[in-house]
Amino acid sequence: MFAILGITGNVGGATARALLEAGEKVRGMVRDKAKAAHWARQGVELVEGDRNDIGRLTAAMRGCDGVLVMGPPDFAPAPGFPETKGVVANIKAALTAAKPKRAVYLSSVGAHRERGLGLITQSHLLEQEMRTRPGANAFIRAAWFLENHQWDVRPAQVCGQIDAYLAPANRGISMVATNDIGAL
Repeated sequence: MFAILGITGNVGGATARALLEAGEKVRGMVRDKAKAAHWARQGVELVEGDRNDIGRLTAAMRGCDGVLVMGPPDFAPAPGFPETKGVVANIKAALTAAKPKRAVYLSSVGAHRERGLGLITQSHLLEQEMRTRPGANAFIRAAWFLENHQWDVRPAQVCGQIDAYLAPANRGISMVATNDIGAL
């Protein structure tokens, strides 16, 4: 059994598909079972709850060979990232109680840095705290998601251009497809 925190997202969904195709049992933690009904129809065991409930987190992870952890991004965090720190502490407490054999965490390029990270600070905090957890831990420092370019298709069709918000615009950016992360 493998648990996925964030099964309804792109990476979580890709991971669930890869595990199901490999014949593995999957459990997904969701905030709303009705919105994840398509996963239940595919044989995924759904646990309803959120990352603020250590009991539900523990239930989602208990008895699992592995857990994929993705912290939900907070695009407007308070100074010092108190929300992220709280969620990370809850996840660590649940992992400690549930004792899965291994845990994999979706992180980000740059998360190894100490400062100047902006929103990537959330991945840095996750890594720093979870690396102290006993057991097998792996951090996937994903590059820019290839799927982010789907937002560029319509403007390119209409205007004949793609707006670039990563600077400099002529610099190569490492990219990865969410299906490749799921397969990994």
